[in-house]
Amino acid sequence: MNSRAMKQALEKGDVVVGTWVFEFGTPGIARLLASTGIDFVVYDMEHSGFGVDTIRCLIAQTRPLHLAALVRPPANEYHLIAPLLDTGASGVIIPKVETASEAERLVDACRYFPEGNRGAAFSIAHDDFLPGDVPEKMRTANEAMICGILIETAQGVENLDRILSVKGIDLVWVGFLDLSLSMGIPGQFAHPQFQEAVRRILQVSKTRRKPVGILSANPEQAGRHLQQGFQCIGYGGDIWLLQRALSEGVQAIRQQLSQGNAS
Repeated sequence: MNSRAMKQALEKGDVVVGTWVFEFGTPGIARLLASTGIDFVVYDMEHSGFGVDTIRCLIAQTRPLHLAALVRPPANEYHLIAPLLDTGASGVIIPKVETASEAERLVDACRYFPEGNRGAAFSIAHDDFLPGDVPEKMRTANEAMICGILIETAQGVENLDRILSVKGIDLVWVGFLDLSLSMGIPGQFAHPQFQEAVRRILQVSKTRRKPVGILSANPEQAGRHLQQGFQCIGYGGDIWLLQRALSEGVQAIRQQLSQGNAS
């Protein structure tokens, strides 16, 4: 689904499932991912080392597949966000949003006048190099844009209601590892304080009618996340999916060899 279809599905209360890419910025990765039936992909710049040229190539491969392609830039800065949108990204997920003013800065960068102050350039990659009516293009782009925020600090949790009062925020994503670090309980996801923080994120987001996403390591964990109320499931990432599948296969082969030698 493209970003408009993804937004509509989330607004209806449907669940969308995608994955993250941290390592494999290869020519075939978008088509490979699309073949699995995912709804969206997030290309990560914060932890991958991907530059804008790599993202530009990945987005160019993803757009024709009608697969929503979001990008996590390394920071909430206009000069980091604008080039991603002009290459055709469906939206962004911004790390460590902690205040309403930071959310306002994000929306301002992502949407054209009158909803924001995104710089205007048309008949380029983001509108498929096509001619057309500029006001209509601006309206369509604003409607299709996905402005996502990562809540991954105690301050972000505390300020979430004020953050979501900002018009134009479309998606809340829980950055669970950084959140646990921020709370002084690194990796302790069963800790009562951490569990309470997640419940607060879900409750405030539900009150504000905003969908919440999270990374799920496996189908069982995804099921638990769905029961909690998460709507947007990021099923693993390219690194860990390959590592797990290869490890499981190699271990199974060696186990068969061991059994064969024993017999």
